[in-house]
Amino acid sequence: MTLSRRTFLAATAATAVAATQLETAFAASPPGDVVGKITVGYQGWFACPGDGAPINGWWHWSNNWGQPPSPTNTAIVSWPDVRDFSSTYQTAYANLGNGQPAKLFSSYDQQTVNTHFQWMQQNGCDTAALQRFNPTGGEGPTRDAMAAKVRQAAEQYGRKFYIMYDATGWTNMQSEMKVDWTSKMSAYTSSPAYARQNGKPVVCIWGFGFNEANKDFPASVCLDVINWFKGQGCYVIGGVPTHWLPGNEDSRPGYLDVYHAFNMLSPWMVGRISDIAGADHYYNNVNQQDQADCNAHGIDYQPCVIPGDLQSGHRAHGELMWRQFYNLTRVGVQGMYISMFDEFNEGNQIAKTAESSAWVPSGSGIRALDEDGTACSSDYYLRLTNDGGRMFKGQAPLTATRPTVPMPSQGSGGVIFYEHVDYGGVAGAALAKGNYTRAQLQAAGVQDNWASSVRVPSGWTVTIYAGDNFTGQTWTRTADTANFIALSPNANDQLTSCRIS
Repeated sequence: MTLSRRTFLAATAATAVAATQLETAFAASPPGDVVGKITVGYQGWFACPGDGAPINGWWHWSNNWGQPPSPTNTAIVSWPDVRDFSSTYQTAYANLGNGQPAKLFSSYDQQTVNTHFQWMQQNGCDTAALQRFNPTGGEGPTRDAMAAKVRQAAEQYGRKFYIMYDATGWTNMQSEMKVDWTSKMSAYTSSPAYARQNGKPVVCIWGFGFNEANKDFPASVCLDVINWFKGQGCYVIGGVPTHWLPGNEDSRPGYLDVYHAFNMLSPWMVGRISDIAGADHYYNNVNQQDQADCNAHGIDYQPCVIPGDLQSGHRAHGELMWRQFYNLTRVGVQGMYISMFDEFNEGNQIAKTAESSAWVPSGSGIRALDEDGTACSSDYYLRLTNDGGRMFKGQAPLTATRPTVPMPSQGSGGVIFYEHVDYGGVAGAALAKGNYTRAQLQAAGVQDNWASSVRVPSGWTVTIYAGDNFTGQTWTRTADTANFIALSPNANDQLTSCRIS
């Protein structure tokens, strides 16, 4: 390829911008498992009778856990796409719009957690923050088991995880949180998958300083707990109120010393914005001021990014979420926290979700991802997170224009190879039947050792070769393949030539 002066100058400018962004973003701490990374909040709190969980009920699926979820007994506002799970559980909802039974997954099944972490791996989610509410009651044994399941999945799929304590309603939090850490959770820091920042195991405490009755911890108590964890050698993140800096609205006044005691601040955003104008308001009036104060105090800044409440129609087929990625990258934040991965209760999940009325229970009133008239694949918000993360990390250009396609081409006009798994990233041209050498593939926009997924029209066959001129290891595909990593042997970034028939 001939490098023109225009290409050279554009590439140089892009590199300089990326370097400036990274220098700003990593001012307080160097890159680690949360700084420079995309973290997702992971509830892992769904269970079903018959899954073996100690809680033995429809945990978080229904209001009355003793009865199956139904339109009159439900705790969720969004419906998950469960096609990737090996075990699902029958609900009392009517059949889906396509006639299939309305079933839900259990987080207690290891295969469910593995699948979730595989989605994270495929879509650039670096770290999972496992939510841990008061474990001293009846939910404790199930939550304890979930920590072990998350560890296994994180190790298997090369993700990081850390414990995120939620202090909401935890009456004896000051003493019991410390005991829980020393007697149970600290053991997980021996895992190679446990997140570390600045060489220290990461712990997050969510809920200090909120102006709510179930979080009425005195500032002195909050400081004691934060400093105790720091004394244990931990890097401590604070899940704090949106308006922590001025100390008003959702924040109690007089807690600034508490907030400044954390190593990283992650202000809450769920329920704060519902459109792009709201995202821009926070960029102009909150995020930049937060970052300046964190810089002045040597604190890392990890604001929330929300996809938006699907049931309330806030998502605008990804425009709201992309605007936050764009704004926060411009701010120069140290990390981003996705709220949340599997929050089907509030409709802010990025995990695979029903894409149309065919995949939600009939008559339920639950909105699918196409609720505003734009067709979206069930994995759309995972793919959007992947692209937003790449922009944040300087791996893709800074742009206010969302690059992620809501519904990838189905490949009806030919075979289409994609740069990333799950049909993400750049797509090559639709390839007609025939034989394609490396040079011919490159001419069609398919770079050498580049492809990670493929769409194959019904009745077609594509044979992938690792070497040029149809040599080397081969893989034969007769249907859409979302993840070349999962093939045996691993076919990711191996395509050099192919035959299509």
